[in-house]
Amino acid sequence: MFQEVSTFKRRQVTPNYHRTCRLSTESTNSVVHVVGTSLEANLSRCAPPRSKYFSVKCSPKVQYSISPPPQETSHLSPIPLNGKSTLHFSMSHASEHENDSKLCVWYYGKNKEELGRAIMHLTAVEISLDVDADRDGVVEENNPNKGSWEWGPQGHGAILLVNCDSERTYWKKPDSEQNFVSKVSDLKDMSMMVLRTRGPAKLPNGYKLTMHISKGDAESVRVFRSRSSEAMSNSLSKIYDYFVKDFPLVLCNEVLSQEVPYLGGKAEMTFYVEGLRFPDKDFDGLIRISLSLLEPIGEGLPETPIFTDKVVFRVAPWIMTPNTLQPLEVFVCSTDDNYQFLKGMKNFIQKSGCKLRICHEYMNRGDRWMQDELEFGYIDSPHHRFPVVLDSPRDGSLQDFPYNELLGPDFGYVTRVAKRKDVSSLDSFGNLEVSPPVTVNGKNYPLGRILIGVAFPTATKGRNMTKVVQDFLWAQAVQEPVALFSDWLYVGHIDEFMTFVPAPDKKGFRLLLASPDAAYKLFRGLQKDGYGQAKLFEGLRNEKPITVDEILNDERFKEENNYVQSCIDWNRDVLKRELGLDDDDIIDLPILFKLELEDENQYRALAYYPDMVNMIVLGKNLGVPKPFGPKVNGRCVLEAEMCSLMGALGLSCTFIDDFTTYHKLLGEVHCGSNVRRQPFGFKWWNLEK
Repeated sequence: MFQEVSTFKRRQVTPNYHRTCRLSTESTNSVVHVVGTSLEANLSRCAPPRSKYFSVKCSPKVQYSISPPPQETSHLSPIPLNGKSTLHFSMSHASEHENDSKLCVWYYGKNKEELGRAIMHLTAVEISLDVDADRDGVVEENNPNKGSWEWGPQGHGAILLVNCDSERTYWKKPDSEQNFVSKVSDLKDMSMMVLRTRGPAKLPNGYKLTMHISKGDAESVRVFRSRSSEAMSNSLSKIYDYFVKDFPLVLCNEVLSQEVPYLGGKAEMTFYVEGLRFPDKDFDGLIRISLSLLEPIGEGLPETPIFTDKVVFRVAPWIMTPNTLQPLEVFVCSTDDNYQFLKGMKNFIQKSGCKLRICHEYMNRGDRWMQDELEFGYIDSPHHRFPVVLDSPRDGSLQDFPYNELLGPDFGYVTRVAKRKDVSSLDSFGNLEVSPPVTVNGKNYPLGRILIGVAFPTATKGRNMTKVVQDFLWAQAVQEPVALFSDWLYVGHIDEFMTFVPAPDKKGFRLLLASPDAAYKLFRGLQKDGYGQAKLFEGLRNEKPITVDEILNDERFKEENNYVQSCIDWNRDVLKRELGLDDDDIIDLPILFKLELEDENQYRALAYYPDMVNMIVLGKNLGVPKPFGPKVNGRCVLEAEMCSLMGALGLSCTFIDDFTTYHKLLGEVHCGSNVRRQPFGFKWWNLEK
């Protein structure tokens, strides 16, 4: 049954995708039409010679319009033909059978005699490649924003995790390094993508669906297909323990395009998308996957795409966690000489209610600097999240610990490899910290800002954190880094002069800074009160005690600490500016430094007594290096000052003796420990950009 042309004005359509097709008076065409798109045909192009008029009839399921719109005519009157006459037609519902709709154009001469007709058979299909574009954990149908990414709570765009954990616990390697699904549990680390189709039992001969990615994106993504609905329904089961054959690989670096089945009727096909790499200097984190319907042209000729649907994913960034987040696990090394330190740490950690993980000697091989080897973070998406350890390029004797002991199911691993000649002490992760959430000049940083230590801007031969690590940190884009000046320190780590602790007021935290000025002020007060002969390091084996008077009378020592204070003040100004802090947000801790000649031209600073700012923060409990300061009435003045400053914030200090086994080896409590913390409640994709 055909519809007459006189009804065309009542059937205007506004699809969002237009495709040009050709009419032919020499043969009948068969065309596959994708619902939601529009077909366009120039009516003059195939008109027989001397054609002056035309008329259109179509099946009831076909809607059409003509441009330019003809003047009103009777339903039997042919329409004048001109060079711009264009037919727009579409179908709003999928076909039940192949070629079940038809459109016909008649052509007439000057006297309205029939000169020919163009007949087109139409098969309508619905095709939608779908993702969780609204970021609620559900793959919705045909979201209009699925092909783009936008930040913010009102934003859109799907999210992809780097599959950097390992379902294997023996002979393990990150799942992203193998091109098959080894266990069904691995699927939860991937993002679902659904191909929804509706139409006849099969496509007309020669038509096919293909999924494809660009060569550039192929380095960052891999796509698997669920072979059957049975496999889909069992996706959370443990039926397949070691190797899953029901999830064949569709797209990867070697396969950029592959045909996918058309199932017929109303059907859904599930795909699992796996991220392979984190955002970095050469990768903005965006990945595009397309599905195209291909039309055959002729024997031996390549097919041409007549419809393409595209989705966009953003790879989830690696996110660091600040001291203000709830601690979950504390990691400490056991060595042949740190029994007393470890005993103090165990008691402190038990009091704080955290889990303790000890790295034993067979694994650490004498390397006690747990903070320097790794940094804990996590990755997050609407459907899943898990911790990810960032392994530093320092590669001491602890270098195998992050990979061998931490990588596993739902515990990811990432590293950045630098040339050995480029790696310095500043690449140890005591030189990598992150602030609590801050607001700076009206700009919100709800995940805080990463802090790294580098050489002073005017330095020509200073040490710097290696470029590959800095590039990685910048590329994550959600914790915009701040560079501090730390090369003045012998070891060169920012945790030697700063840390953050939680607070019940103001911004919810305080920045603690080492301060020689605060130490001199405290010691002058002792001298004034008659305690100039009180001694530091009293009772310590192999350590010569020194009196407060001797410290205050040492002019060279004072000059050295004036230099250190100027370096810390430079950083103080940067931190105030870049984190939006006031002086009331900062607490100065009394800590003195000494300068050591590192080489013939360079003096750098070391903590003179155990550096109390280099602490471990577990909620309201602080594990602080025991400073062995001068005593008044049997109590260490430095400990008393620390307890007074922290007690005002509701924080409790536990002093841990690390003098021989850490301080003398140029580190403290923080250097020798590491903490995995609860992730942020804030979702990174809700950042306002």
